[in-house]
Amino acid sequence: MKIDVISLDNQTVGSIELADEVFGAPVRSDILHRMVNWQLSKRRSGNHKTKTISEISGTTKKPYAQKGTGRARQGSLRSAQFRGGSTVFGPVVRSHAYDMPKKVRALALKTALSSKAAAGKLVILDQARTDSLKTKELVVRFANLGWSSVLVIDGAELDNNFRLASRNIPHVDVLPSAGANVYDILRRDTLVLTKDAVQALEARLK
Repeated sequence: MKIDVISLDNQTVGSIELADEVFGAPVRSDILHRMVNWQLSKRRSGNHKTKTISEISGTTKKPYAQKGTGRARQGSLRSAQFRGGSTVFGPVVRSHAYDMPKKVRALALKTALSSKAAAGKLVILDQARTDSLKTKELVVRFANLGWSSVLVIDGAELDNNFRLASRNIPHVDVLPSAGANVYDILRRDTLVLTKDAVQALEARLK
């Protein structure tokens, strides 16, 4: 698959050949769904908690006699049926993470990249570098390129000026190639890869 390479000034500066096995894979929504759920489960804090009967403050005395009152038998005022009592089968502090096979994760990333390419939402950038730290200048450049919701993936290292200039722009994310992931690719409308990112992703996924 051949695609044009552009600059930040919206000028075509060449072309690049993309590997079909990475950018031309069949788009499988089931794999993408599994991967997004896996990522979102891993990022959950899991610090939800309710108190069990042993953690409720209160008396341990039996409320009234077991027999003879005509009322239902009760053993504790800290039980779930009383106001201020415990919660039965409530959430506890735990990790929501679970395992996902490496091959499925790799396939999901290939599928996400291929889905952007198939939809015409993949852009190859010569380099994500800027001489200025001004966010305003980068906003103008992005507007000229038609980028309103975009994920920019660079090589192993990010250009510090580009990173600082872009971090306050809404709906714009910048990641190194090692941080490329399915959720961030899908949550932005346009995917922008530098030539270094293409090289790194192909080496990682081939």
